[in-house]
Order: sequence, then structure tokens, then C-alpha cells
Amino acid sequence: MALPAKPRNDAASPAVVQLYNYQQRWFNDRSRFKIGMFARQTGKTFTTTAELVDHAFETELHGGKARWVILSRGERQAKEAMNEGVHKHAQAYGLGFEAYDDTFKAGDVTCNMFECLLPGGSKITALPANPDTARGFSANVFLDEFAFHKDSRAIWAALFPVISAGHMLRITSTPNGKGNKFYDLMTAQSDDWSRHTVDIYQAIADGLPRDAELLRRALGDDDIWQQEFELKWLDEASAWLSFDLINSCESEFAGLPALYQGKPCFVGVDIAVRGDLFVIWVLEQIGDVLWTREIVTLKRATFAQQDMELDRVFATYNVARCCMDQTGIGEKPVEDAQTRHGSMRVEGVVFTSPSKLTMATQIKERFEDRRLRIPLGDNVLRADLHKVKKETSSTGTPRFVADRDEGGHADRFWAGALACHAAGQGRASLTIQHAGNRKQYMKGYLHGR
Repeated sequence: MALPAKPRNDAASPAVVQLYNYQQRWFNDRSRFKIGMFARQTGKTFTTTAELVDHAFETELHGGKARWVILSRGERQAKEAMNEGVHKHAQAYGLGFEAYDDTFKAGDVTCNMFECLLPGGSKITALPANPDTARGFSANVFLDEFAFHKDSRAIWAALFPVISAGHMLRITSTPNGKGNKFYDLMTAQSDDWSRHTVDIYQAIADGLPRDAELLRRALGDDDIWQQEFELKWLDEASAWLSFDLINSCESEFAGLPALYQGKPCFVGVDIAVRGDLFVIWVLEQIGDVLWTREIVTLKRATFAQQDMELDRVFATYNVARCCMDQTGIGEKPVEDAQTRHGSMRVEGVVFTSPSKLTMATQIKERFEDRRLRIPLGDNVLRADLHKVKKETSSTGTPRFVADRDEGGHADRFWAGALACHAAGQGRASLTIQHAGNRKQYMKGYLHGR
């Protein structure tokens, strides 16, 4: 472990921390194993960090030292839990404390961590969660947004032996489908855990100042509302990409154009007018991983506006290949893009059952092999990726369907699939149909040139 930087002395005068009734119930429950499922933005992290500081304060009053570790879904969340939670509560208690930014190294894993040292020697550490960090400390543990942790079951397997020697465990999250350890723990038939469930309606009834109906209308997506605010476990059985699979490829460093390294990029474009979204998805090839650099979404944009945005992408990135939806209205935009940027770089793809199966398989393989990175915590994107379902027709032919809502018609999914198709993998053949005269021909190509 690296030497800490100079400590910051952050003592402050006490402040009043207000907790609503559901937060007080969680705060006052000192069961050894405690798990809570809370609606979004109801203060679950804030309340739990208050308990951590209170426990440390009480332990020091009796001459002891407390040790807590917060494992968050990413570095940004770990820093926020420390700065907006632990530090503020320590100030409210009138405690002088020292705050350090440090690094943690275990095996091949190196990450930033954030530490708070209290006057009596108690320490609270926050850092990103993974199996190596989970087994790296012997302490009481708070798993923050556990349903969204990558490899949640591996983290659990590494963590539980560490806390088995009498330590306490706190787990909070909103639901994230059924394919993760948080779901297992919340639904297990066991009395060993103290379980709390607070949906948006319970939070409002207990004093949280929110207008549920206004939020639901503004969100405009029933699936997201049911999962994030009503705490429903969405069915994963028919989803082509499970939430756990989607979550495994999230990174806080994805989706940031400023991090573009100048490597070859692969672009997918889903054409749309009127109700659906026009989407451009840009992937940069770094080693064998495709990093999302930018996802452009436009609604009710003119073809001229769409052309300008695509030209900007070509001017900004080193685009090696771009695959565009050529179905229906996409015929002319594809032809125009080929004229501007060259037919060797721009390819039109007509959406047929075989071509959709090819592209859906390619993007799923990228997720399964962890060779794709998408932005962390983008719930609209996550919902769109999860929206696509595979069904089998009466003739046995597979087809991919998605509900159309205010967020589009899985337009982001297909833009991402087109981008992965542009990146390619080995040799492949795809039937391309010219929509104008119905002419079909086979086009062979070498992917990833």
C-alpha cells in the first residue's frame, strides 16, 4: 500500500442531520446482518454512513476502535459515500478527523481508496468493489448498491469468510434484475437477516418530499419506474441481455469523449424519424476491448441534422468502419454517407431476421467475454439494452422484439449492435438487401480491417 498523502484536518462544528422515519428504522436496527432494498434517491447511502459513524463514535466512547469498509460499485461512488456521507456525519458529531486519499493494490488490481481516521483511532475506508478488494480487509463491511456490483457472487464468495469472525454486514441497493447475489439475499427464506424494503410510496408516507406521479410521468418508462421506484424484480427469462450481464461491462471511464486515445473506432447508426431515436454509438478499440466513447441520441431530428451529427463523429474520431441501418428510410442516408465518407468505410445493413440474429449475437458475445465497456450508471441505456427479447415464431425462426415507449424502440441496443458488427470478429458473410429494388446479394468481408 502506498504511503498516504498529507492528511486534511476537516473538523467542523456540529450540524443537525434529519432522518425520515424509514431512515430512522434502518439506522436504529443494529442487527449483525442487515439488508435493505430502497427506491432510488431515498438516502440509503447517506443513512448507512450515518450508522457507520455512529457505531465508530460509540465504540470509541467505550475505549475501542471500529473498522468499517465501504465497497461501492465504482470509484466515483466510493468517493461520494465518503465525502457526502462519512465526512458530513463526522462533522455533525463534532468529530475532528483526518481524510486520506490512498491506493489499494491486491494482485493485479490497483485502485484509489478514500479513508477517514477518527480521533480515537477508528477508521472508515471506501473503495470500488471487486473480489480482490472484498478479501483485502478484516472489518465490518457496507456493500453499497450491491445489485450493481460486477461479479457480485464472486465478491460475496471472497467477502463472507472475511466478516465471519464477528464483523457486521450492511447491504443496500435498488433491484437490478434477478441475476445477482443481492436478489438471492433479499428473497432467501432465512431469518438470519434483518430485511428492510422501502419503495417510493413508503418513503413519501414517511416524510420524503416527492411527487410520485409527477416523477413517473416525467420518467416515461414503466419498466424503469417499476424497478427503480416500486422495487419490482423484472423478469430476466426472455431478455437477450440480462441486467447482470449489462452490469458486468459498465465502467466509469466509458462514455467520455475526452478519454479518446486516437485508436481506430467503429460506429453504429440506427436511423429514425418521428417517434423513435436516431442513435450513433462510437466504440474505440483498445487492445481487444471496445470502449464506448460517445452515444449520440436525437429525437425528431431532420435528416440534415442527422447528417451533420454523423459528419461531426467522422471528423472527431478515427472511424475505421461504420455500419448504418439501411432498412426503409435508411436507404438515402446510407447512400449519402457513403458519398461523403466512402463506401469502404460506410456500410448499410438491412434488418432481416438473419442479420438481426448475427448482430444480436455479436453484441451479446462482447458482453459475455467482457470485451465491451459501457457507461456506468446510465439507467436509460441499461433499460434499452435489456429491452430486447428473443422469441421463437411458429415456424421455429428466432426473432428479436422490443416494446416501443417514449424512450424509443431499443434504438440504442441496435446502434450498439451495429457498432459491434462494424468492429467484427474474423470472417463473416451477411445478406444485404437493397431496399429500393429488392435486389439481394451476398457480401463477404474481413471484419476489423
